[in-house]
Amino acid sequence: MDLFPLYNSLRVASISTFVTFFAGICAAHYIARAPRAVKGVLDCVLTLPMVLPPTVVGFFLLKTIGPYGPVGSVVLDLWGFRLIMAWYSAIFATTIVTFPLMYRTVRGAFESFDRTLLYSGQTLGLSGTFIFWRITLPNCKQGILAGTVLSFARALGEFGATTMVTGYIPGRTATISTAVYQFWREGNDSLAYKWVAINLAISFLVLTTVNMLENRYDKPKHARAAPADTQ
Repeated sequence: MDLFPLYNSLRVASISTFVTFFAGICAAHYIARAPRAVKGVLDCVLTLPMVLPPTVVGFFLLKTIGPYGPVGSVVLDLWGFRLIMAWYSAIFATTIVTFPLMYRTVRGAFESFDRTLLYSGQTLGLSGTFIFWRITLPNCKQGILAGTVLSFARALGEFGATTMVTGYIPGRTATISTAVYQFWREGNDSLAYKWVAINLAISFLVLTTVNMLENRYDKPKHARAAPADTQ
């Protein structure tokens, strides 16, 4: 059994999650503080891939990073390689598809953040950078963690947009999702079931890890001090 689809899926999902982690936090941080009208417009633009069919996202990607697209043609002329039909092509697709999940989840965490802590830090003369890294992020860690896991799980199972820009090339662009589809088309249900089982196992492991981390973070909040001894 060729394990390249597993390796490639984990590689693509990890890289795209790394990108969406920082991009989503950055976008959520600034947009959460933007005026309502600006926030509404940017919200629509940034979350559009979440409601569009993945094949439509893949179509726009093909028209953008394909050899005749405005970005793909420049890269092909300058550096001589294509941005589609390669393993890294899936990173573009999964990043665009998973970004709205990270952005929306983290923005919700930022908006529910108790801003009195922020104002308290400002009155103490703390810099905005210090407040963001040492006060805001630690208090929003559960939302950030949830967005990260959702992004990774979504990237791991992405199929539509990925297929449009990478196709299915064994040993080069195959992922778990495309392998399941390809083996089903070939009538090889036994291999398809194996990849489905692997995907389920990884998803279960990720969600279990998140639940364990959330319980760890919640424990100090719910812990009660022992009653003092009375004489």
